[in-house]
Amino acid sequence: MLKATAFKPDSRDAWIRLGIALLIGSIGSVGLWSVVVVLPVVQAAFAATRADVSLAFTLCMLGFGSGAVLLGKLSDRHGIIVALGTGAIILFIGYLAAAVSPSLLLFNLCHFAIGLGAAATFAPLMAEASHWFERRRGLAVTIAASGNYVGGAIWPLLIEHGMATVGWRTTIVAVAVSSTIAMALALLALRSRMRDGSARVHPSNFVPKIDLNLSVNSLTAILSIAAISCCVAMAMPQVHIVAYCGDLGYGVARGAEMLSIMLGLGIVSRIGSGFLADRIGGLKTLLIGSLAQGFALMFYMFFDSLYSLYIISAMFGLFQGGIVPSYAIIVRESMPAGEAATRIGIVIFCSILGMSFGGWVSGLIFDKTGSYGAAFLNGVAWNALNVAIAVMLILRARQRMQLAPA
Repeated sequence: MLKATAFKPDSRDAWIRLGIALLIGSIGSVGLWSVVVVLPVVQAAFAATRADVSLAFTLCMLGFGSGAVLLGKLSDRHGIIVALGTGAIILFIGYLAAAVSPSLLLFNLCHFAIGLGAAATFAPLMAEASHWFERRRGLAVTIAASGNYVGGAIWPLLIEHGMATVGWRTTIVAVAVSSTIAMALALLALRSRMRDGSARVHPSNFVPKIDLNLSVNSLTAILSIAAISCCVAMAMPQVHIVAYCGDLGYGVARGAEMLSIMLGLGIVSRIGSGFLADRIGGLKTLLIGSLAQGFALMFYMFFDSLYSLYIISAMFGLFQGGIVPSYAIIVRESMPAGEAATRIGIVIFCSILGMSFGGWVSGLIFDKTGSYGAAFLNGVAWNALNVAIAVMLILRARQRMQLAPA
């Protein structure tokens, strides 16, 4: 009998696992983007306000954040395969229930389950991928996180086409069935690559690379506030670009195209930020991404022609994609690897709180003012807070380096 070869970080096997993880993330991320596309149609179907229907996205994000922690712990205890399988089942049930919902309240509540199931394909996968690599850890984390944007570039177009062809309820059922089958096949492939039962944590991974002279809990709290602030800003275009285009008279289809462009270029941004983080670290990568996101967000306040919105959405996607994975890289650089899944899950949960609050408050501001101008300004203000936190942590890290003995 052949003896199983022990797993080695940065090996060919590690890259194959990462490719499968990217595929799984692309499939499971449908839970985040379907509600964005169906939002205007569901609003008309239930005769609801924009703020009321935006609660579906809010609850989806809350479920996604809760799942980041709960399924992250499940992955720590029983492995990533169990966590992903559980998430796929929850996602399937949530979609079927949403498809037959007789009221907006039930439709919104179902999206908590949808977000909970989708969460397995983000934070737990990032944490798992960080254990497969040492030299290219930053790149691996951002590639694992890019599944979220690969799905975002593909699913909105498919769902918009499905709604126009067979209606939104039938489209949701089709999404439930197809995504579950695809997830099951991908999980079998990943399980076959992990059959040797190799350790996910290596001794060298336990040494933090940077010292901020902060306790793990304090640093987690600071990163959580930063994650909330950047994602309130990020939510404005991502959640409301489809509805915004509808309000301007360009049509829902044009908004779905802009969202796909935004998220497609976000893939480039995420992978590029991984290369950058392997060279300059997660903190500086976070600052660069935050500054760029704020710069792009301001353009929405001054331009609203069809072609300018295409350009700005492309620029926004190209700039902001690497921000959220930067938090996972910072955790791995500054905290013990044994707590990686839990700490990354907590910070991602807070980023989702920011996304959910940002999506809801933008709808509320629209209802109160009749336009999205003030909502974009609100996003710029929250982004400024994120920049300030990133600068503070970088200055603290430099101070610690200067004070350290030779």
